[in-house]
Amino acid sequence: MTIRKATVNDVKLLGDLFDSYRVFYKKEPDPAGAQQFVSERITQNESVIYVAEHDDHLLVGFVQLYPLFSSTRMKRLWLLNDLYVQPEYRGLGVSVALIDAAKELCRTTESCGMMLETAKGNIIGNKLYQKTGFALDADHNYFEWEVKSV
Repeated sequence: MTIRKATVNDVKLLGDLFDSYRVFYKKEPDPAGAQQFVSERITQNESVIYVAEHDDHLLVGFVQLYPLFSSTRMKRLWLLNDLYVQPEYRGLGVSVALIDAAKELCRTTESCGMMLETAKGNIIGNKLYQKTGFALDADHNYFEWEVKSV
């Protein structure tokens, strides 16, 4: 298994994997939209995506990070927004390897760290994040505002 930064050459396979991720979260399948979305993130340098590539050049997982900034710390902060591993490759350390790549990105960009959110009911994810060194922030409330169509 190889962990590497995604490139535009990965858009087709990564788009398919990204669409599987979206379907996992109960979104309607949209392979073309998924390919366009990841292509734009890569070509416009709006995110950093690492992929887990199996020996046969099959992409089996990915992590996507978006750059943010911490005003109080006056440094870059990364948002780990998406992490997905194909079901048949779970439990093999792929998620941990992808998170390790994300941590290295934090170090090489001299950021102050990385943040993420996951549902309280995501038992596996919550265990994974604690296992890989993330600390649960129980001191803050997170709010969301959504644009409603008219």
